[in-house]
Formats: sequence, C-alpha cells, structure tokens
Amino acid sequence: MYEKTPPVPPEEFVRVEWKSLKDYVAEVLSSLKVPSEHSNIVADVLVTADLMGIESHGVQRLRRYTVGIQVGSVNPKTEISIVKESASTALIDGGSGLGQVVAYNAMEIAIEKARNVGVSAVAIRNSHHFGIAGYYALQAVGKGMVGIVMTNSEALVSYTYTVGRNIGTNPIAVGFPTKSPPPVLFDAATSVVPIGKIEVYAKEGKKIPLGWALSPEGKLVEDPKEVLARKCSLLPLGGLGEEFSGHKGAGLALVVDVLCGVLTGANYGFFVKHTTDKEKANVGHFMMAIDVDKISSLDFFLGRIERYKEYIKGLKRISEDAEIWIPGEKAWLTMETRKRIGIPVHKNILREIREEGEKLGVEFKVKVLKETA
Repeated sequence: MYEKTPPVPPEEFVRVEWKSLKDYVAEVLSSLKVPSEHSNIVADVLVTADLMGIESHGVQRLRRYTVGIQVGSVNPKTEISIVKESASTALIDGGSGLGQVVAYNAMEIAIEKARNVGVSAVAIRNSHHFGIAGYYALQAVGKGMVGIVMTNSEALVSYTYTVGRNIGTNPIAVGFPTKSPPPVLFDAATSVVPIGKIEVYAKEGKKIPLGWALSPEGKLVEDPKEVLARKCSLLPLGGLGEEFSGHKGAGLALVVDVLCGVLTGANYGFFVKHTTDKEKANVGHFMMAIDVDKISSLDFFLGRIERYKEYIKGLKRISEDAEIWIPGEKAWLTMETRKRIGIPVHKNILREIREEGEKLGVEFKVKVLKETA
C-alpha cells in the first residue's frame, strides 16, 4: 500500500470511509439548494482529490463553496449556456455556477465534439474555482481520448520581478489513456505550490518552507497565515527570479491566463475574484479533447504508450533507493490505498467540515474507521 502524502504525525489525523465522506459533502451542498446531481459532482471532485493525496483541493475546501453560495457569489443552481459554437469549438458561459459542474459539463461537450471531428476546444467564462484540473482530463481519458484542461484563478502569485498578487496559480492538466491503469496524468499549478497547500499548512499549524511565498517587500516568508490574510503572495513555479527558472513558471501562468481569461471574456490577473468575495469571480477555463483513434488508432497508441512507460521506468536511477514515477502514478496508487483503508483527514479539518454541516442542520454521518492514521 502506498500514500504519496502520509499523515504526519498520525495522532493528529483520523481515517474516514470515503463514500460516507462524499455523501456528507453532497448533503451539505444540497442543504444550500444545490440540485442533488450537481452536489454529487462537486462532492466527487473534492473527495477524489483527497483519495489521490491532493488534500489542498479536497474537502478542506468545502467552506469555500458554502460561503460562496451564502454570500451570493456562486449560483447554487448552475445553468450553463453556449454563447458560440462550431463543429469543433464552443464558448460557454457558466452562469456563475459551481465550477465543478460547469467544467464537468464543458468537458462532456468537448468529448462529444472530438468524437465527431477528432479534436475539440471548449472555452468557458463566468465560472468559479473547479477543484483539481486532472479530474476533467480523466473524463476524456475514460473515453480513449487525450484530455487537456487549464483554468485561471484569483491573483495569488507575484509575476517574476514583481511583488504583490498579480497573476493566478493557473494549473494545467494533461491526461493520456493507457492499456492498463494508471493512466498518465500530469496536473500541476504554475506556482511553486497551490494556495490550498498553504491552507492545509495553516490548519495543521505548520510553517511553510522558505521559497514558497513572498512579502510585499520582496522577502521570503514562512508564516502561512500571512499568505492567507492576503498580505503575501506565492512564487511562480521555479521560484524567485530567473536562476531556477521562475520566469518559466510565470510565462506558463501567463499562457493560461490568455487562454482562460483573455480569449474567453473571463477575468484575468487581479480582476479574478475569490469564491467568497461578494463580486462574481468570473473564472475562465479552457479544455481540449483529442480522439486518438482519429489520428492513428487507439490500439496502436495504447501499445506505444505502454512501451514508453516501460522506457521511463527502465532509466538509470540516481541511487539504488530512488523510485521513478510516471505522472499520475502516485495519485492513482494513493487512491487505491485510501479506498481500502480510508482517507486520512486532519482533526482540525474534520472539525471544520462538521461545523459547516451543523450550521446548515446536516447530521454528521462520516464513518470514522480509525481514530489515528
């Protein structure tokens, strides 16, 4: 059994059964007049993140969405509309609904178009934070397609050689089908870390490593609360300046902002709002689906990608105990483990999501499998 993010120290965590956690999250959202079908989509995205060991985007984000609905930023009854389309493209308005619901339906449209013409591109405006980008790439992968997904976010990062929050964490995900699991899935923010990891460190009472965040004066900081108070910013992928290629991370973030914000009519840079702000966030997404069978043949591709995985796994290791990983492999193995033994949830986070339910009159029915992780 493998977990990419082992719970440390174990006494600060409990193990919970994933299906009951998903049902509880869905019930909390339904209590805010979110249709049950939509509640289940959001809950599945959040719990899938926890199953995969991406706790920054898991149920610790529940309060973000409940508050967003309560302040009027998020429309609980998501209704998307197609603004413009062709056989291979579409521009979608998310109606300021839940980002997970908007993105799920947008990828379904992308898949259908790719099935007909081979390659599709769907752009989305007027949406919200949608959780892990890889979830939607895997929708395409499940249909034998390549899935490409990106989103912009509220400004959290300092563009290279600047201070202050001026560009988003702007993640990119690319998924490829394989003959046998796990599929190849690259999913990463264009910042050193996503803001959700800062949230997790704060809730667990930990300092963040120097090199993740920057003060308004351009100094490295280690207090996560200063970042969450919107005083400090994250650094782009690669870090401070150009020595370790921080300008490349900033450049990738810019590319995502152009595709998701500029192209679509969504907000970009510091014009993008947080889910819990009263003003509509107007987040933008961009996704593509590529039907492999329309380019070569699916069987041909599946055979070659298996050999490619073997090639990567067979490379000379830097040391005897080093493990070579394919993108998405750690997350997949973690998911298999946690479906069997439960998801480790920090006690502070479990208390927070319990309190969210209590405020809304929802009984806490999450099944605790073990009082320590």
